[in-house]
Amino acid sequence: MSQAAVLKVRPDQHWPAEMYLEGSDQHRGWFHSSLLAAVGTAGRAPYKQVLTHGFVVDGQGRKMSKSVGNVIVPQEVMDRYGAEVLRLWVAAVNYRDDVPISDAFLRDLAEGYRRIRNTCRFLLGNLYDFDPAADAVPITQMLALDRLILHQFQMLTERLLSAYETYEFQGLYHSLLNFCVDLSAFYLDVIKDRLYTTAPASRARRSAQTAIYEIMHSLLRLMAPVLSFTADELWGCMRRRAGDPPSVHLTQFPSVRRELVDFALVNRWERLLFVRDVALKRLEEARQQKLIGSAQEAMLEMRPAPPYMELVESHLEDLATICKVSLVTIGSPWEYAEGTEALYAGVAAVAVTVRRAPGRKCERCWNFRESVGQDGRHPTICHRCVAALAEAGVR
Repeated sequence: MSQAAVLKVRPDQHWPAEMYLEGSDQHRGWFHSSLLAAVGTAGRAPYKQVLTHGFVVDGQGRKMSKSVGNVIVPQEVMDRYGAEVLRLWVAAVNYRDDVPISDAFLRDLAEGYRRIRNTCRFLLGNLYDFDPAADAVPITQMLALDRLILHQFQMLTERLLSAYETYEFQGLYHSLLNFCVDLSAFYLDVIKDRLYTTAPASRARRSAQTAIYEIMHSLLRLMAPVLSFTADELWGCMRRRAGDPPSVHLTQFPSVRRELVDFALVNRWERLLFVRDVALKRLEEARQQKLIGSAQEAMLEMRPAPPYMELVESHLEDLATICKVSLVTIGSPWEYAEGTEALYAGVAAVAVTVRRAPGRKCERCWNFRESVGQDGRHPTICHRCVAALAEAGVR
């Protein structure tokens, strides 16, 4: 009758309980006896939900025992890895079964935590001069790649909110980690050129900053229940919107912003990323043949098959950006030959030829341009960097 003694006599509580939480050994114990007593006296279950969990075991699945010497003390884990990694372990395991813990598992989680933290640190570091009230770019004026990553983040938000709602914390951790890994490997790597070499207040740079601000502002709220200290510390360091509370733990979860969901854009960019995959294979072959060193030493000649001609022609600059090359040009249309790999969904896509980029290396953006040396005031940089300096007020 603990449910009646605890919940029915205290004015600050309510009956039935929102949830009963206990170990799986209590299916025939506390859960069952509480259910029988409540149904007999009140006609209904004393809880709205029941959640059961397994028990902690070592890496070999053995019950922890002092005599065996396989006990891992939580305080020792916190002393070695920090409290955040211990929380991450709770979120990363399948609590419905017996829960393993070992040094190897904790080391993997510490590495996962480091990836998440470093991704957030990069986002924060590139928002140092961004005021969301004054500098944010409207969605309709953002660059396509930035709108693409915001779409992908809405899909992540939907998954994480569902994971919290259904107590699927294991999926929550892996979704969060995979997003941070993918974000760093592609999007953040690609936008470095815009963040570092375009004018501080240019639309290209502000568009990227708008995207990473939106991700940061929502990501901290989503990860706050698990990475409590990390999220709150980052929240305190970033420039917040007017009305934002001083602690992330006083905020609400973000909702999915439907205006940022754009499946037509995703479909278009899936084909562009396939073209990139073909180009990256050719670039690696060129590196092995010693034709180029870095990708920025290269220019790509794209020869799209007819179904891809419009796509490639309208995204030459985007392709140069995502392939990290100095120049992309269009050649004659490509007629698909049997045995080549450049098919996407069964449709001929593109052939790619790699050549050395013409011109000299720009000391500022590291791209090879024929315009390097044409400006007497800045003889070692390209026309794009000269224009960026002029926009920034540097003569």
